Amino acid sequence: MIQQQGSRFFFNVDWITVLIYIALCTIGFINVYASIPHHEGATTFDFASSYGKQLIYAITGLILGLSILLFDGRLFNVFAPFIYGATLFLLVVVLFVGRNVGGNQAWIPIGSFRLQPSEFAKFGTALLLARYVSTFNPKFRDIKSIVIAGLIVLAPLLLIMLQPDTGSALVFLAFMFPLYREGLSGYFLLIFLGMIVLFVADFLVPTYILILILTTIGGLFIYNNRRKQKIIISTVLVTIIAIAYLFVVKIAYEKVLAPHQRSRIELMLGLKADNKGAGYNVIQSQIAIGSGQATGRGFLQGTQTKYGYVPAQSTDFIFSTIGEEWGFVGCSVVIGLYIFLLLRLINLAERQRSTFSRVYGYSVACIFFFHVFINIGMTIGIIPVIGIPLPFISYGGSSLWSFTILLFIFLKLDSNRMGFI
Repeated sequence: MIQQQGSRFFFNVDWITVLIYIALCTIGFINVYASIPHHEGATTFDFASSYGKQLIYAITGLILGLSILLFDGRLFNVFAPFIYGATLFLLVVVLFVGRNVGGNQAWIPIGSFRLQPSEFAKFGTALLLARYVSTFNPKFRDIKSIVIAGLIVLAPLLLIMLQPDTGSALVFLAFMFPLYREGLSGYFLLIFLGMIVLFVADFLVPTYILILILTTIGGLFIYNNRRKQKIIISTVLVTIIAIAYLFVVKIAYEKVLAPHQRSRIELMLGLKADNKGAGYNVIQSQIAIGSGQATGRGFLQGTQTKYGYVPAQSTDFIFSTIGEEWGFVGCSVVIGLYIFLLLRLINLAERQRSTFSRVYGYSVACIFFFHVFINIGMTIGIIPVIGIPLPFISYGGSSLWSFTILLFIFLKLDSNRMGFI
């Protein structure tokens, strides 16, 4: 169904966001081109090369995005359950027929192209979550609404963990923030932050000391509220759950995470040094970014980039190419574009008259934020290397197309904000 909008189509769409999208895709192609070694006689339009394929992905992505703008925005609400179900189906299929790359069985081979279902599951989950919130208007003050919303997010997350692709799975935690915007208690965010703190502490401090600290804090809290039975019961339960979580972390770390994932965590926490193994990528990335200094070495002049010292430089570590060849100025431009995009998306989400559009818009903004923060953070060594792409810039058809769909669906919903319910 194509919506008959006439000239209104050009006035209602937020073209500023479209221009940011085009700018980021252009930056992506330029730096993918720079990050791939060029044999003598290679041309810019060598479609057998990675940069040639990236150009195809970018052009087809733009066509796909503009095509989405022509459809009736109400279709995304109607078909949200089917889109979500289709992405779950693909996540199951990849476990059986997927190709294993880098220890993750996350890609379905389709000729020379590899489809990564986890990328498309993000907008499928965002659509169904937005439909649930807009249809049932939950206030997230009761267990039932929290559990239902949690299951919508956890189903794809757990399937992705089975691949195992920890990085892509962690991105689904971003959906907690749109739910917070719609009424989820801030205590859940505190619990989330507490889990992160305990996770890190469990590696740096002996478990028995952490148990002693948790028990002491719980005991003091109970003593100060000794006449309030409900608070005493809640404190006891939280303390027990926190202690149990410490042991779950240890078991998950040893039994669930792959050896290379454990090494990355240990490197980030300073528990070991490995300049030739797991830490090699980060060290080479830091060298590349640092060598760019203020204005960079120049296009195709980066030695770390030119001679392939940084592994996965066109994908997960593409930001190191930007840092080396374009320097602090180039990095600032890219980060500035992302900040502008995120602020723009939040502003667009807030002006929505439809709950469906608002929840979806916040989901898009939070997913982009997680990807940008984690990807750039791991290239400069402040976050473990978990392997997620930099939106619109990293090489890859699945990631570029999925981010495009994610963004342009929201732009379509925003263009219909005056009449969409």
